Amino acid sequence: MKQENLYVHYGCGVTAPDNWLNFDATPTLRIQKIPIIGKLLASSLKGLTFPDNILYGDIVKGLPIANNSCKAIYCSHVLEHLSRQDCVIALRNTYALLQSGGIFRCVLPDLEKYIVRYQSDKIAGKTNAADIFMEGSYLGIPQRSKGLKNRLIEAYGNSHHLWMWDEVSLQHELQNAGFTQIRRCEMGDSSEPAFKTVEAPSRFIDHLAFECIK
Repeated sequence: MKQENLYVHYGCGVTAPDNWLNFDATPTLRIQKIPIIGKLLASSLKGLTFPDNILYGDIVKGLPIANNSCKAIYCSHVLEHLSRQDCVIALRNTYALLQSGGIFRCVLPDLEKYIVRYQSDKIAGKTNAADIFMEGSYLGIPQRSKGLKNRLIEAYGNSHHLWMWDEVSLQHELQNAGFTQIRRCEMGDSSEPAFKTVEAPSRFIDHLAFECIK
């Protein structure tokens, strides 16, 4: 079957609108797919189960769909969970999956906003300014997990941020990947109406969001 005009949402978590092809690379999703006992095991680890329409897929390793087949691709709070090198690979893979004229929108935390807040807290004399920055940016680990279950959750949860981006650095990598018409965007401002079904206001808090074209 020919693949074309696909709407792909990767790193979807539990947000999986029916008009999108939803992928996530969380190991607990793979556990959930185990016949009979999978959902029980996944729920015991994370306290949740993924909707049945979510497929396992890793944008860094490559999604199981054809290049040049996507009309739109979306990811929200995904890129900051990748190493810098893996993020570059993910952007290049995203570009390859899009058909000519296809749209990519991404949302992630804005490093600059966290830095500005940190500097403001320092000027205000807050002795815990560094703590606020590290905890808010998810770059730090306040304490190591204890107990087997908590260690498994930490290992499989992928909640910490591995690399943070500001506007200039991410725009540069989008350009390197081949994207054009790169612009900072806000929720709901795309010419493609399908994005309205996958975007959420909570994901745009302290955000850095881009829309670009292949």
